[in-house]
Amino acid sequence: MTNMYTVHAKKNEVERRWLLIDAKGLVLGRVASEAASILRGKRKPTYTPHVDTGDFVVVVNAGEVRLTGKKWSEKMYYDHSGWVGGLRERTAAEVVARHPTDLVRRAIRGMLPKGPLGFQMIRKLKVYPGAEHPHVAQKPEPIKIDA
Repeated sequence: MTNMYTVHAKKNEVERRWLLIDAKGLVLGRVASEAASILRGKRKPTYTPHVDTGDFVVVVNAGEVRLTGKKWSEKMYYDHSGWVGGLRERTAAEVVARHPTDLVRRAIRGMLPKGPLGFQMIRKLKVYPGAEHPHVAQKPEPIKIDA
């Protein structure tokens, strides 16, 4: 009989790569689900649910992401200040006009686990509104996402 056992990844043994996603003209949900999967480490054979095994993700051209249907005018984003009457609601178009990277960051954050593990994963996400990014030294590998 062979010695078969489950191998769990250890926090200090994880090797991380840098991956680049160009979101220009891509649908927001597809970009977000791919990025969340990479951040969690689900594309790796060493995936362990309770350990952050994911890679770094750099998303460029986040301001040029696409939404389908009437979502630019009908999809609402809510924020609360914590004070009575402090609920703010904005459409997707208003969110992008104010902070071009916010739609992508919020969509990806919503697909990650909640709690300390999710906070650790979201720190590996870097989102930029244009094509330039300061992570050239890390040599991020571009990945293709189907439109």
